[in-house]
Amino acid sequence: MTAREQNLSEIRDAVAKLCASFPMEYWRELDRERRYPTGFVRALTESGYLSCLIPEEYGGAGLGLSAAAAILEEIQRSGANGAACHAQMYTMGTVLRHCSEAQKKKYLPKIAKGELRLQAFGITEPSAGSDTSSIRTTAVRKGERYVVNGQKVWTSRAEHSDLMLLFARTTPRERVQKKTDGMSVFLVDMKAALGKGLTLRPIRTMINHATTEVFFDNLEVPAENLVGEEGKGFRCILDGMNAERILIGAECIGDARWFIAKATAYANERKVFGRPIGQNQGVQFPIARAYMATEAAALMVERATLLYESGKPCGPESNMAKQLAAEASWQAADMCLQTHGGFGFAEEYDVERKFRETRLYQIAPISTNLVLCYLAEHVLQLPRSY
Repeated sequence: MTAREQNLSEIRDAVAKLCASFPMEYWRELDRERRYPTGFVRALTESGYLSCLIPEEYGGAGLGLSAAAAILEEIQRSGANGAACHAQMYTMGTVLRHCSEAQKKKYLPKIAKGELRLQAFGITEPSAGSDTSSIRTTAVRKGERYVVNGQKVWTSRAEHSDLMLLFARTTPRERVQKKTDGMSVFLVDMKAALGKGLTLRPIRTMINHATTEVFFDNLEVPAENLVGEEGKGFRCILDGMNAERILIGAECIGDARWFIAKATAYANERKVFGRPIGQNQGVQFPIARAYMATEAAALMVERATLLYESGKPCGPESNMAKQLAAEASWQAADMCLQTHGGFGFAEEYDVERKFRETRLYQIAPISTNLVLCYLAEHVLQLPRSY
């Protein structure tokens, strides 16, 4: 075992131990009542896991993306749900590479200590969806401030975040040569903005995801909160998106491994016609297929992670990692539910909750069709389809 593998193994063991202190009943109750896992997020913060990517000079652990991936995978593998806090990791892809030194010194130490949460990423809009270049939220410079107007949707954890990374148009689309130009990223102090141009409206969904609509009505944001260069924000969020897709891929691998372990244990224990159901090939084979798909997807997640950590281009690998891992987790979820039969629908088995949770990643943070479109156009050089 290499030193890197040893370190990651130790991280996994420590995270698993932390997760074990939050039993399945904890997650069932939260899911039932649609409550945020405040205690779990606090424990992760106090243990330093949510600040693992923040450099040591700002109070973090200074670890690489592989450590973050290991943490999130282990959370999911334990049966928990890291969606409540994973944004604080993947937003670092934008923050660390594009925030000014002054911004880093102002915010990162407080984030590392848990005094501030950066959990909200405001990109998606009702009229734009996956067509990010068509966003309508605007930020107009007026002296030393930008005035923001518009709306975001599916902005998760906004009610539980102190800061938001906001993506807005600073130059009208008709005035730029490339449709991805003229957009900028801002750090928004949400606590200060609430009721002063910022309004949140929760969206109840089929999973406990704490997501919202966000409305901006002449919200004033200090010009010093601009991240990177004005009009060049698309490049900033790409770094965040690649990190996001890799980390979501790691979470899906964790989910898949939870489903496989759950199904395997049940197939060995459940007896019908005088023998374990796992003795039947009709039960064995779907579990084995899910295992193969999961292990293959895990290799792609690892490959994308290593490319990202080395600073190399990783767009194709990040997209493939997310897609393959999401497909593997959904395959494993369907298999696990089928293996459990009627008991899979019972809340106490936790299968139905995890089944609902992992289904999200076929849709977000990028739809499966757009991943395929990206690969067709940018890797295979096929004509653009949209």
